[in-house]
Amino acid sequence: MGDAVGQMLASAVGIAISPIPLIAVVLMLATPRGRANGTAFTLSWIGCLAAVVTAVVLLGSGADASGDDGPADWALWVKLVLGVLFLLLAAKQWKGRPVEGHEAEQPGWMKAIDRFTPGKAAGLAALLSVANPKNLALTVGGAVSIAGSGASAGGRTGAVVLMVLVGSLCALAPLAVYLVGGARSTEVLSGWKAWMARHNAAIMTTLLVVLGAKYVGDAVSGL
Repeated sequence: MGDAVGQMLASAVGIAISPIPLIAVVLMLATPRGRANGTAFTLSWIGCLAAVVTAVVLLGSGADASGDDGPADWALWVKLVLGVLFLLLAAKQWKGRPVEGHEAEQPGWMKAIDRFTPGKAAGLAALLSVANPKNLALTVGGAVSIAGSGASAGGRTGAVVLMVLVGSLCALAPLAVYLVGGARSTEVLSGWKAWMARHNAAIMTTLLVVLGAKYVGDAVSGL
């Protein structure tokens, strides 16, 4: 299990520190339906992430992603492709960063979040966790790493659970602060939102460069 956890941890942390889902949860929690919408978003995020990770691990395990000497060649090629994709996304992220002194324009769903129902909140979580290219690539990369590890079936299951929990911290942490923090939670969450929004480009660029280099390095060394 240790090998599986070590292989997927970087991807899970990358999903967890994605600024957009954290900002979405914080904005939802500040609305009149904050408790219901925040809970629906978090549960949908966990469910979608768990479904994708489990499906990829099962498919990879069935396709012999782990060989006698390490990950199978096809798994290493997948990691190589993902690594290059991460580096390209990092360049795009940095190139598209807002000019100094200006803030990035808010997506339309952020402007309409006050009118969200729990159903819409759950749908948004599904889009951000599965349909978002960066998060989907991180999720698939982490799941392929688990499938290609030398862990037993039980070890892989434990790694899947841990990846889903770590990758869901972007939604779980704000919801926990809101539920137990009382009056002070608004101030804390607003600070998180402002910091993540301000440093979004730098955070994601750094993350994608590090992960891209790791995936490419792992693939090249194994092929």
